[in-house]
Amino acid sequence: MQNELEKTAAVAEEAEEIRDPEAPVEVVGLKFRLTGKTYYFDPCGISVESGKFAIVETARGVEIGECVSGNHNVKEREVVRPLRPVLRIATEADIRHDAENREKETKACEICRQKIAQLGLEMSLINAEYTFDNNKLLFYFTAEGRVDFRDLVKELASVFRTRIELRQIGIRDEAKLMGGLGVCGRPFCCHSFLSDFVQVSIKMAKEQNFSLNSAKISGACGRLMCCLRYEHETYDEEIKKTPAVGCLVETANGNGVITEINPLAALVRVKLTDKPEAPKYYPRDEVKVLMTAKQRKAENAARNGAPKADDEEVSDEAEDITLTTEVTVTANPVQGAEGDASRQHPKKHFKKHRKKPPQAE
Repeated sequence: MQNELEKTAAVAEEAEEIRDPEAPVEVVGLKFRLTGKTYYFDPCGISVESGKFAIVETARGVEIGECVSGNHNVKEREVVRPLRPVLRIATEADIRHDAENREKETKACEICRQKIAQLGLEMSLINAEYTFDNNKLLFYFTAEGRVDFRDLVKELASVFRTRIELRQIGIRDEAKLMGGLGVCGRPFCCHSFLSDFVQVSIKMAKEQNFSLNSAKISGACGRLMCCLRYEHETYDEEIKKTPAVGCLVETANGNGVITEINPLAALVRVKLTDKPEAPKYYPRDEVKVLMTAKQRKAENAARNGAPKADDEEVSDEAEDITLTTEVTVTANPVQGAEGDASRQHPKKHFKKHRKKPPQAE
């Protein structure tokens, strides 16, 4: 019997390896309550329409999700195996049960906050979530430093008599779960439609001519706004076509130095050598580069007899987004749990270039 199971497993592994990445696979796309990400499931012959709810099997148990893309084919390489099945279309009773779970989650949050206060833990509870079958209750929280919540897990397991899971999340996750309005007046992108967080850097803000005032380019979470990424590729392409700031160029009105660029409008602002008090804008195609900014720096350094050095500046690649679920501790109502949580804060990296004093000859 064991040999037969081993052979079956080997055949399954072999089939996994020889799957054609371009082969079509029928799937349905579902979203769940506390996330904007779309997950694919095997419809198993069930027709699921967009906007309908379905009961599916997930890695953490049976869940109810909303269909955002009905039965359709995708390429094998777009599927994350194993592809879990759709169990059935949600009934009215299932939807009522889900609504009851949400009410229970509100009460669970209140109880958990009371327990946190009683134990004196330095952590902030963000949300609670029951799996559809009530076999697991998840609590999402944030904390500034190390938190030993073993006693909390035991207390919660004894109260709710189900498996308890605590997840420490980052501040971007907190904004995604809680929602709110951004500086633009619209709901947070991460809460409304972004399924994944993308890397955002100071360089993107610089390229778009934003003031590097942190209050103007940061979201409610305190990190760089995700929307800085939206036009990054366009700016990147246009900047490659545009002479850089500091270039010596020839214009119809004489030579000058570029002091500002507008990549999307394809314009450059030039400070003319003959009329420095009246800079003018020119289409980038109507100026001719005589000397790049680096060449001008090298020439000036050679003329002054001093080593070339840049002013102190923040690295363009100072990365801002850090998003990981760092701690997961689970407990069943009988065994309890042991473990602690720790979280490291993201640190901005600074690159400093200091001018060296000229050496005495």
